[in-house]
Amino acid sequence: MFRIPESEVRRIAEGLPISKEVRAVIYARVSSADQKSDLERQVEYLTQYCSSKGYRVTDVLSDIASGLKTDRKGLLKLFNYVVNRQVDVVVVAYRDRLTRFGFEYLEHFFKQYGVRIEVAFGEEPKNAYQELVEDLIETVTSFAGKLYGLRSRKKKRFVEGFKKLLEEVEKSD
Repeated sequence: MFRIPESEVRRIAEGLPISKEVRAVIYARVSSADQKSDLERQVEYLTQYCSSKGYRVTDVLSDIASGLKTDRKGLLKLFNYVVNRQVDVVVVAYRDRLTRFGFEYLEHFFKQYGVRIEVAFGEEPKNAYQELVEDLIETVTSFAGKLYGLRSRKKKRFVEGFKKLLEEVEKSD
């Protein structure tokens, strides 16, 4: 019988690679209910993507809301997973699925908890233009409400004028 000191066992064990299971949370988002089939496609693809990478999917979160909204139910649940260290990687189809602006802030925030964001696709789909226009109108409406008051006629005229301008720009292309 051989006796090996515990310190020697620890020294040897520390040099061995530890296979760690990667816990993934899928996050998918579309801006409107009529895009529900796209939401389902995102979830299906990302599930297969995670499987091919050997990730264990712990949850699938989805929202039907603008990428500008910060109080999305799925997004808030994702933040809880991150701060409670219940996830290793967040998998999204495109960067803008997580947030329309400030992706780098979220990436930095998640990294503080040891979580990385993995984007499955590089380029946004071609129909992203319409969603971007909707987000732009939402932003203009919000700022106009702050400038002129939520129910003022000035705000309504401003927003309607902006929508007409966007239509004219779209027609000229």
